[in-house]
Amino acid sequence: MEGTAGAAARPRRRRKEARPAELLEAAVEVFAEKGFAAARLEEVARRAGVSKGTAYLYFPTKEALFKAAIREIVLTRLAMGEREVEAWQGSSAVLLRRMLEQWAQLVRSRQGGLLKLIVAEARNFPDLAAWYQAEVGERGNRLLAVVLRRGIERGEFRAGDVEAMAHIVACPMAFRAIWSNSVGCYETLPLSDERFYDSYFSLMLAALRPEPQETPDTQETKE
Repeated sequence: MEGTAGAAARPRRRRKEARPAELLEAAVEVFAEKGFAAARLEEVARRAGVSKGTAYLYFPTKEALFKAAIREIVLTRLAMGEREVEAWQGSSAVLLRRMLEQWAQLVRSRQGGLLKLIVAEARNFPDLAAWYQAEVGERGNRLLAVVLRRGIERGEFRAGDVEAMAHIVACPMAFRAIWSNSVGCYETLPLSDERFYDSYFSLMLAALRPEPQETPDTQETKE
């Protein structure tokens, strides 16, 4: 009897421990589909297969649930990126492309719709938009700046305003995420993600290459 009771308790414990993750997964679906204003905790709870009361135990407000979803999906990846950058020993160009490819994968996923949601809801929920910018936007730009500065210091990238360069690298990807999710279906886009990102990465990395230094031979040629 004790063995049977213990076996029954373990699945219940695992189920309880899994509930926050299940609620966050359901929240991403509901927020992406309905927007922040129209989303309801009751709907999130229903999709997660729990009661409304259970959902409120873990996330007392809709804002708390949204922030938890962003932390789980985006900030976890940012933290992984920061660790990878700190340990990276190879080419800065390879590192930068690797980071941006990982971001592109996130943008193409279901969670990419959250970026569009932030933009769409910024006017109605300025505090939420300000939180997102401080927690995600600024942290992401700082990470890009670290990689760009690394490349400049190693002579792999051209010198420039690192903060501005980070924004220039990030903005086309953010626009692509917003545009793709606004259109509503990736299949209707005139250019596939694969072609867009491959061309973008190639152009961006080519623009970052340092200008060739003039040699006495090239100076004589100009004269």
